[in-house]
Amino acid sequence: MGTGFSKKKKQAKMLQQQFSDMQNQMQSLEATGSAGNGLVSLILTGEHELKSITIKPDCVDREDVEGLQDLIKAAYNDAKKKLESQSPMSNMSQAGGLPDLSMFGL
Repeated sequence: MGTGFSKKKKQAKMLQQQFSDMQNQMQSLEATGSAGNGLVSLILTGEHELKSITIKPDCVDREDVEGLQDLIKAAYNDAKKKLESQSPMSNMSQAGGLPDLSMFGL
């Protein structure tokens, strides 16, 4: 195995470290989504875990539970979209993505 393989292996290790760093950054990200002019708002972590949800009493109507469900989904989707735009992975995909590391078993 020549120096070319050693160089590729070193590059693969560097990419693994960069990927690990991006995962750590994702864990610290948070995004707030809202719907219905702020009637429902929630916070998602970078791992898409729901951290908190706030529902204003004005939108709680026993006769329109589906409307509240729609607001919650819309707020979640809003936060998810914001997270994706903040993600270090979105920067990477715009820059051309990751190289093929399958030859290294990665």
